[in-house]
Amino acid sequence: MDILTHRITIICGHYGCGKTNLALNLALEAAEQGGPVTVVDLDIVNPYFRSSEYRGLLSSSGVRLIAPVFAGTTLDTPTLPPEISSIFEEGAGKVFIDAGGDDAGVTALGGLHQRLTTAGYAMLYVINRYRALSQTPEEAAALLKEIEGACRLKAGGIVNNSHLGAETQMRDVLEALPFGEKTAALTHLPLLFSTVPDFAAIGGSVPEGFKSIKRLVTFAWE
Repeated sequence: MDILTHRITIICGHYGCGKTNLALNLALEAAEQGGPVTVVDLDIVNPYFRSSEYRGLLSSSGVRLIAPVFAGTTLDTPTLPPEISSIFEEGAGKVFIDAGGDDAGVTALGGLHQRLTTAGYAMLYVINRYRALSQTPEEAAALLKEIEGACRLKAGGIVNNSHLGAETQMRDVLEALPFGEKTAALTHLPLLFSTVPDFAAIGGSVPEGFKSIKRLVTFAWE
C-alpha cells in the first residue's frame, strides 16, 4: 500500500525543516477531496511555528484541530490534549500529526506508539538541506535514527522539503535533489517527493517527482 493512503499520517523532522507547512498543505488538500480531516499539533516543546497558530485557516476549510492544552500561551509543558484518543476513531477521518522537531520534540509520540502501530500509520520524515545541523545526507540520516528511537515509531518515506523561505527559487530546489536521493538511500526509505513553493514553480508547473505546495507558514516579521 502506498504510505500516503494511510488514514493517519505523522510528519516529523528537524526543527525548522517545514513540517508544519507541509502538514497544513496535506490537510487542506485532503479536505478538498471531501470527508472529515483532523490536524493534531503535537509540538509541545517549541512554541514557534505550530499548527495551532493556523486554527482559523483550518477551520475555514472544515479541518478540525487538536492542539496542546497550553497552545497559544507562553507556557510550555509536555501535556497531551485529552481529545487525542479521538484520532483512533474512524470518525476523525484523515489525520495529520504535526510532531515536534528532532528527538526531543517527538517524545510525546512515544506514549501513543502502541495505539498508532495497531491502527496503522505513515510517518513522513521531512528534510531540508538548507537547515543547520541537517545539511548533509549523513546528518539527516543520523537524525532520523534519533527521532525513531525517541518516538518508537518507524518512518516510511522521505519528503525533501529543501527551501529558503520566501527567497526560494527553482534552482535551489533542483540543486537539493541529490541531497534527498542520498538521504533516502542511506535510510533505505523511498523518496516520496520533493516540494516546490508554488511561487517558485516555473510557469506554474513542476518536474516529475516534485510537488507544488503553498507557503502558509511565515515568519513573524513578514
